[in-house]
Amino acid sequence: MDRIFSGIQPTGDVHLGNYLGAIRNWAKMQQDGIETIYCLVDLHAITQWQPPATLRANVLDMASALLACGISAEKSVLFVQSANPHHSELAWIFSTVARIGWLNRMTQFKEKAGKHKENASVGLYTYPVLMAADILVYHANLVPVGDDQLQHLELARDIAQKFNHDYEQDFFPLPEARLQQVATRVMSLRDGNSKMSKSDPSDMTRILLKDNADTIAQKIKKAKTDALPLPDSSDRLEDRAEARNLLAIYAALDGQTLQGVLDEWAGKNFSDFKPILADKLIAHLAPISQKMNEYASDETEVMNILAKGAQKATTLSAPIMSKMREIVGLQGS
Repeated sequence: MDRIFSGIQPTGDVHLGNYLGAIRNWAKMQQDGIETIYCLVDLHAITQWQPPATLRANVLDMASALLACGISAEKSVLFVQSANPHHSELAWIFSTVARIGWLNRMTQFKEKAGKHKENASVGLYTYPVLMAADILVYHANLVPVGDDQLQHLELARDIAQKFNHDYEQDFFPLPEARLQQVATRVMSLRDGNSKMSKSDPSDMTRILLKDNADTIAQKIKKAKTDALPLPDSSDRLEDRAEARNLLAIYAALDGQTLQGVLDEWAGKNFSDFKPILADKLIAHLAPISQKMNEYASDETEVMNILAKGAQKATTLSAPIMSKMREIVGLQGS
């Protein structure tokens, strides 16, 4: 049976981009007859320092959001990365397999470190090695990713292949990408060329899953657009990033293609389109927000769910790690 692994950083204030880009698809994949393993990657989160209390709170907030969005503790393995030490152990083994030249090509490190890469943490630099361990510690063969993560998945394949070659074993699978569909990358409401992000200083750039109806309506009303009417073809959105973004959100909520939305709205103005989009968002997110609040008010229940998930995850990875230690020649195999 195919096995999917995917991880998400516990960033707090889960937004529409997290939901449409990943979380909703995770819930759908539970119905596909595929084994699904979903992880809150707190070890990745600390590559950039944050207060411990904030990290713990963000883990609970993200877990509440995942559960509210339909991730089932019965259908999937849901847990916190650091609760299974096999991730860190395999990451160290893989750090002896991966080549510095491979990591030097990772574009996300260059983007995050910027001009001050000498001051960046080693963890930020080796982040992709831990990501490879996250996937391969479960022998997962499918990974739902967006375009921005394909390079990291290629590195995971390279590491698996080199390990197999070096130890003359056909042990680790070569994981493949499971690419997402419409609205995989939701953009800022104020800049259609930048991803929707919690880190943007303006709260008006993003829709949070916990936003109330009035807040959602106001944010959509203030979202940047242009004065042109909506076109009849997606080809005519090439230089209209903000327009494309709002239309793509509508398409994702409505289960349509982008062209299908344009067939419905061609020639109309954003003054007509925005209120309808806001209504769709409010109707879609209201039950999620309510469930998030319910889970957030019962911290003990959420922690119990994550603890049981960690037990399941460790049970899955234990025999793989035991065999890996035997192959490498480590004690305790």
